[in-house]
Amino acid sequence: MLLTLSLRDFVIVESLNLDVQSGFTVLTGETGAGKSILIDALQLILGARGDAGVVREGAERTQIVAEFTLAERTKAWLKANELDAGEDTLLIRRTVDVKGRSRAWVNGIAVTAAQLRELGETLVDVHGQHAHQSLLKSSYQLKLLDDFAENGDVLKKVREAFEAWTKARKTLEEATANADALAEKTERLQWMIEDLESLNPKKNEWETLNQEHSRLAHGVAIREGLDSALETLHDGEVNATELLASVHGKLMGLARYDERLSAIAETLSTGMDLVEEAAQDVMRYVDRNDLDEDHFEKVDRRVSAYYELSRKFRCEPETLFERLENARSELKNLTSSKDVKALERAEKKALETYHARAAELTKRREDAGKRLANAVTEEMQTLAMKGARMETALIPNQPSANGSEHCEFLIAGHAGVQTRSLQKVASGGELARISLAIAVITAKITPVPTLIFDEVDSGIGGATAEVVGRLLRQLGSDRQVLCVTHLPQVAACGHHHWRVEKTQRDGKTQSNLRVLSPDDRVEEVARMLAGISITDSTKSVAREMLAQPTV
Repeated sequence: MLLTLSLRDFVIVESLNLDVQSGFTVLTGETGAGKSILIDALQLILGARGDAGVVREGAERTQIVAEFTLAERTKAWLKANELDAGEDTLLIRRTVDVKGRSRAWVNGIAVTAAQLRELGETLVDVHGQHAHQSLLKSSYQLKLLDDFAENGDVLKKVREAFEAWTKARKTLEEATANADALAEKTERLQWMIEDLESLNPKKNEWETLNQEHSRLAHGVAIREGLDSALETLHDGEVNATELLASVHGKLMGLARYDERLSAIAETLSTGMDLVEEAAQDVMRYVDRNDLDEDHFEKVDRRVSAYYELSRKFRCEPETLFERLENARSELKNLTSSKDVKALERAEKKALETYHARAAELTKRREDAGKRLANAVTEEMQTLAMKGARMETALIPNQPSANGSEHCEFLIAGHAGVQTRSLQKVASGGELARISLAIAVITAKITPVPTLIFDEVDSGIGGATAEVVGRLLRQLGSDRQVLCVTHLPQVAACGHHHWRVEKTQRDGKTQSNLRVLSPDDRVEEVARMLAGISITDSTKSVAREMLAQPTV
């Protein structure tokens, strides 16, 4: 549930801080006052696209901060995305600057707009003022039905099966339609593999081979240098080992007269050991390494073979091993793809899997369609559509990622007539009422704790408007409902009432929101009833409307 909402420099709002309560809250105000700005702010903080146009003129950036209580779905999402701060509430902040750059944080951690949209789906459900126009689209009707039936998991399996079948069918078509091209490609791969296997490159061999080649190419210089080093260190008539031993002996003799010379002699002794160790290492290197010409020629020929094939295939020598592995893998795939019968069996099996999952989806849609139609028909009776009824029809389609049918809502405007397609029989007012009935029905089953209705009551009035208000108040009995409305009958049903006002200050237009007291509500409902001229009689009617027993 939404607890607090703070806006700063948003469109024409300079600063606004709201404490939001549970139950049914109505937002009213004169036309153009900015009633939908609050809804726009909530949608922005929940992942809607933001641009520089939302920044109030003269400001550097807009900032929106909202605090929510945590439902179980929200807790699960936060944990899965490593955003659980261990608190009882959730804090979301979003900014947009004058250059259109947007940033968002959840519990103080930066997130993307896509993450905000996913999170928002667990927090708020918005029913827009143009929902009845979308209702005419078959795709939207099918989505409503799937949402009502909670078909998300089944629909995901259908889409996965459709993707697998599409891929299997494409592979089969390519195998049968491009036989000549596949044969040519197979021959080219075989020729490439034959050439590469003549070299038989090993993984990481090129680097080792280069090092060995460099060592052997400079074998004479290395041997001469090592002989000279050994001569100086150990084997020469005058060598470092003997010279150091002589100095060490002298220092030890002198230490009898000055003990401080013992430390120097000890240091020199360590140096003698190191020189001796270095000499031994040189001798071991000479004994263990092959620096002969035959070995060099063998390595040189392999390096040349690498260079020759790399020029032939126009690649770097170090990539020849990977190229051979890729060619073998591709040839294996091509060889298996030539087995048309195996591909036909795979395609058939994939299609059978799709049909099985699609059939399950269809059954769920049929069952849910009856329940949805009955529920909407019942609501229509309370919305000045006595005798009207709704049916859902599933029209078979070619297989698709959304199943094997599309949906069509059928309506009978009154008793005794056949149902026909919604777009053919419903007037504007009827369409608005049907849309509202569907919104109420689907809202009753949604797990989202906050519901927002943005002028969904347009196109209705009179007694029907009062019924709508009662429906929304009923929804507000077990969750949070916010509704932007222009109807006094709906406004009178709210548990709480906010008024949006537009003012002029320093030549600039600003929008503010005021929480209405009981007396203020009388004035506002009277204004909605009478317009400019508010009389005592109008106020009396407003008091009666507000005093009417509701839910």
